[in-house]
Amino acid sequence: MSKVRVGIIGAGRIGKIHVDNLLRIADAEIVAVSDLYANEELKAWASERGIGIVTTDSSELIKHPDIDAIFICSSTDTHVPLIIQAAEAGKHVFCEKPVSMDVNKTKEALDAVEKAGVKLQIGFNRRFDHNFKRLRELVAQNRVGDPHLVKITSRDPNPPSPEYIKVSGGIFMDMAIHDFDMARFISGSEVETVYTQGAVLIDPVIGELGDYDTAVTTLTFTSGALAIIDNSRRAVYGYDQRVEVFGSRGAASAENDYPNTVTVSDEAGVVRDKPLHFFLERYNEAYVEETRMFIDSVRHNRPLPVEGNDGLQAELIALAAKQSAKLGRPVKLSELI
Repeated sequence: MSKVRVGIIGAGRIGKIHVDNLLRIADAEIVAVSDLYANEELKAWASERGIGIVTTDSSELIKHPDIDAIFICSSTDTHVPLIIQAAEAGKHVFCEKPVSMDVNKTKEALDAVEKAGVKLQIGFNRRFDHNFKRLRELVAQNRVGDPHLVKITSRDPNPPSPEYIKVSGGIFMDMAIHDFDMARFISGSEVETVYTQGAVLIDPVIGELGDYDTAVTTLTFTSGALAIIDNSRRAVYGYDQRVEVFGSRGAASAENDYPNTVTVSDEAGVVRDKPLHFFLERYNEAYVEETRMFIDSVRHNRPLPVEGNDGLQAELIALAAKQSAKLGRPVKLSELI
């Protein structure tokens, strides 16, 4: 195909990000956008971007004969039925994480994709970050030897609203799931056991909703290596995203991204700007790259960089982390399958 023709389901914040990123890719063409709350404002926004179809009916996009691929950017509870419908219609799918909060439902979606012979990429955008991608390359090139320890720090500048927490699936399924995927990606190994401790140290309302705002998770890989992940919903100095890999031949680390590299030194001290404030700034180019690679995979029938099983494995780890924090013991992924 000369271009991959795309339909976007869900025109909230992340859906609009994907639209603007797709417009930067010469091999992609946006045919239509659907959103339950499509209004005149959304139609005007779409018109400015040359998108001719705006509808409240997602099935209109799935059935559209001129659409090759569907981007699913709607609420998590819609992901599985939309993936299945798109697959049965012969459409390739890009779906934001998580696929679902129910492993069995996620498996249903993956089975439908396999049966239909279409592609399914999951939106783990951090794999495409320039820093973390380089870490994975170094591990794959054996520059650090056999990985022994992976250390991941992931802290948000501010916690989400209580309304969001109620429907998000909690800190492990919503936030730390990216770090669970990063641990698999960086190490090149599968996770066997999860041991998590959670705390409520920022906002008691988060605890009242049955969630945590602070957590430490230890992963044991099938290789015997370990990962340590610390998460916080509030870092007063900005978006804190760091990874280190320690192995038999050395270590490699990726630090935060900053607005600039300037350091000011004077009698008061040595200071620099805070890290980039949130994921939209920190991972802007990663979002573009994941979209570009999906389009390339569809257009040229190449393997996907992130597949449905990656989504399933991250969900299993997230569910094990939640269960471990509740039970106060390590949980093997085999207990959940």
